[in-house]
Amino acid sequence: MKLDLHRSRSCPATAPPVNVPLETRRTTPYAPLDRGDFQEGSYSPFEERAGGCPRRTAQRHPQQPKGCWPPRGGIFRITAFIVLLLSLSWGPAVHQASTAASDKTLDIYFIDVEGGAATLIVTPQKESLLMDCGWKRDDRRDASRINHVARDLAGLSQIDYFVVSHFHTDHFGSITQLSQMIPIKRFYDHAVMKESQDYDKELYPGYQKASAGKRRTLRPGDVIPLRRGNIPLKLTCVVADGKVTSKAVAAGAKLNALCKEGKLQEDDPSDNAKSIGLLLSFGKFEFLDCGDLTWNIEHKLVCPKNRIGRVDLYMVTHHGMNISNNPALVRAIQPIVTVMCNGPRKGGHPDTVALLKSIPSIQANYQLHRNVETSEAENTDRAHIANWDENCQGEFIKASVAPDGESYTVTIGASGTPQKFQAQ
Repeated sequence: MKLDLHRSRSCPATAPPVNVPLETRRTTPYAPLDRGDFQEGSYSPFEERAGGCPRRTAQRHPQQPKGCWPPRGGIFRITAFIVLLLSLSWGPAVHQASTAASDKTLDIYFIDVEGGAATLIVTPQKESLLMDCGWKRDDRRDASRINHVARDLAGLSQIDYFVVSHFHTDHFGSITQLSQMIPIKRFYDHAVMKESQDYDKELYPGYQKASAGKRRTLRPGDVIPLRRGNIPLKLTCVVADGKVTSKAVAAGAKLNALCKEGKLQEDDPSDNAKSIGLLLSFGKFEFLDCGDLTWNIEHKLVCPKNRIGRVDLYMVTHHGMNISNNPALVRAIQPIVTVMCNGPRKGGHPDTVALLKSIPSIQANYQLHRNVETSEAENTDRAHIANWDENCQGEFIKASVAPDGESYTVTIGASGTPQKFQAQ
């Protein structure tokens, strides 16, 4: 017998419910589920309270016509059967995928864009987030370097999230070129820019085109929804558009006795001061990247209370310039390792290098480049500089966090010797 599902969704015309006035009967086949009326043992995903198929309960309604569909409990039984089949067929695969992810590291690539920034995070679940993308160049150098690391080294076929810290050329210049090389699924920034603001007006339309229908504004306290496995994973926006998170990210935040050390400077009107800052947590490991955030906003992050707490890895802010890297911040977060994304003639200021060398918690300071305009003593140790000569191949620096989040290694290039550190 062929079942007429369309007709059977309402009671057959030959068997209307009895004792129901015609004017009270419903003309629509179903009423939506009112969760407030739901009781255990009742059936009401598709119900007619006044006419048609009456509400089904644990007991058969005495006036229920035989033609009503579905049979009592039918959807629940079918759903349970489907869930059982899926659990039997998919269960081993899901378990294997979870186990495989739990064996993988969380990787952070500091890609050399020679005085710009491009930081790629790849999670154990193979999700990816790229913060900034370097310069626009006719030879597509920066976009090509990022694409090479993403595809050839990290094994990615797309960038899941792109965050532009702020709209200066060295941080989002290659976005049009990069988006032509590898798909980018979502975009985050600190604001839709207005004509009067400080940003690269020539490149911004390209960003708008690449991100059309896929962008949103990040605000302090927002959490980017990365998938997590067995180890807690969280990526939090701690500062954006000149505003800092109102809540302490670190548990039990305390008054910062170092606030007097970093005296305030004149307010910075540039887009640097509006940079997005992200705090990545994976198990015990924590990583802070604040783009080109400048002195006074850095001060707000840790004064009067240190909202960040201690971190393991700190990307030295603003390429190592001394209008950033407020000592009140850098000393308060007590990093174990720092990475400076400088160029051979940009960043790496001697004041910043001296500050980093003076902090007792720091075990290693890495630089993408040697500052060729200062002395060797005013750079970090030669073994921790990825590109010693000005004319170079653009070696990257990679941090890999162990699957349990308890330790991490830092390596220069694809063939360097890893140096291991314990997470705090």
